[in-house]
Amino acid sequence: MKSRTLARHFRESFKSLARNGWMTFASASAVTVTLILVGVFFVIMMNLNQVATTIEEDVEIRVHIDVAAAEEDQENLKNEIEQLPQVASIDYSNKKDELSNLIDSLGDEGEAFKLFEQDNPLNDVFVVKAKNPADTMGIAKQIEDMEYASKVKYGQGSVEKLFSVINLSRNVGLVLIIGLLFTAMFLISNTIKITIVSRSKEIEIMRLVGATNSFIRWPFFLEGLWLGILGAIIPVAAVSTIYYYAYDYLEPRLQGHFIQLLEVSPFIYQVGALLIIMGALIGVWGSLMSVRKFLKI
Repeated sequence: MKSRTLARHFRESFKSLARNGWMTFASASAVTVTLILVGVFFVIMMNLNQVATTIEEDVEIRVHIDVAAAEEDQENLKNEIEQLPQVASIDYSNKKDELSNLIDSLGDEGEAFKLFEQDNPLNDVFVVKAKNPADTMGIAKQIEDMEYASKVKYGQGSVEKLFSVINLSRNVGLVLIIGLLFTAMFLISNTIKITIVSRSKEIEIMRLVGATNSFIRWPFFLEGLWLGILGAIIPVAAVSTIYYYAYDYLEPRLQGHFIQLLEVSPFIYQVGALLIIMGALIGVWGSLMSVRKFLKI
């Protein structure tokens, strides 16, 4: 396509947007309202996924080493655990540290356990983490069969339920996002179709004077693009502002808890780019599908 022709298409697309002011406003408004819903829901789901990931990463296997195990036996057990392909890391915690951690975790009630400092009944422990948290149960079962592994604890029963709830919430969230995207595509494309239908005579005249399909299609392609981008500007600004203030308010109050929000940067820029791309693609798709109907006549 010649640069002069392309420049003409750009000019015509802007003129058409101005000429059909109310329909342009209606189409851009449909994009705006729908993308605000998509943006807010997407931000919520991504942060819920972040919380789920944090919970998964905190799952660990505690291998209590047999009190009869010599230093060499402990080293052999450690090497055997490290050879498991699903294991990401293994840390050693001696029984003195275990008692100290127990006393600290119980607060005032832990003072009574200081009596055991001279004769510590606890075991040395290997703290094992899996590369994939879902493999935790399988790794634990393999370690149970190893020599000098006295007890293997990983929150059996609770962990399985936790992973089940996390997987269910992720699947439900994914289905809801896909459903919302399809709803957005339907609403936005139909609003844009109304805009195109109102200009059916314009398309017929262009066909009668010999304009090619591509020549007719390009201005509408660009109009859909501008409508999508225009409609995405307010959602990007609104979602960014809401998330900035929500993060600023909630983050200090969540310090020390397992719930951590996604940092404003670069997350909010990624969401903004996603909303603009979605608006542009849906706008283009709605325009092309509508014009295609008239080009077949």
